[in-house]
Amino acid sequence: MRFWLVTVAALLGIALTVSLGRWQLSRAAEKEALQAAIDAQGRLPALGARDLLTATDTAALLHRTVRLRGLWINERTVYLDNRQMRGQPGFFVVTPLALEHSAAVVLVQRGWIQRNFVERNALQPVATPPGIVEIEGRVVPPPSRLYEFAGEDKGLIRQNLELRAFADETGLPLQPLSVQQTGDDAAGLLRDWPAPNTGVDKHYGYAFQWFGLAALLTGLYVWFQFVRRPSAARRALRGQ
Repeated sequence: MRFWLVTVAALLGIALTVSLGRWQLSRAAEKEALQAAIDAQGRLPALGARDLLTATDTAALLHRTVRLRGLWINERTVYLDNRQMRGQPGFFVVTPLALEHSAAVVLVQRGWIQRNFVERNALQPVATPPGIVEIEGRVVPPPSRLYEFAGEDKGLIRQNLELRAFADETGLPLQPLSVQQTGDDAAGLLRDWPAPNTGVDKHYGYAFQWFGLAALLTGLYVWFQFVRRPSAARRALRGQ
């Protein structure tokens, strides 16, 4: 009776872990397809301001390359704290760009600067050229939201920036998207942005763990039920 109970429990455990491993592989396949779609978006021809303004589905523009001309609204620049680049903590510099020949404004993540570890509010200067500028970048979601304390969403230095709330605060006609400026480092800003990553490797890692656990359960079952038990029985007979 004990043999069959252990057998059923082992089979259920092996079936469950194998099923979970297969599910993680299916998730990895979905993420690989999503990553391929993101990469394909990045290889499409660059969009202009008119493409952004006439798009009916802004989500379809994500990860597309853009070339924009306009005026920096420097007085509305915001520094997002606790953002990392090359393993160093600092600020993302975010400035609205008023598009040329349009009333529309796009929020641009211009780059990263290192923070002053002695005095948090001492910000290194960032050159913002006057007049019409032309930038290249890619359409991305707004900066990821971090945990914040009360009052950290106002002022020059902030923890997070929510597009709709910022539009209400400034009165600017912000578009429902964000642009991450690319190109060479300039004006004291680093632009070593991480490539979009859907986390495929994570799912392969989880799948390996589940399949490894299934193999462990199988090995333990075989050892205790078919190797160790007969050996113990033979020793008992010799002892008689």
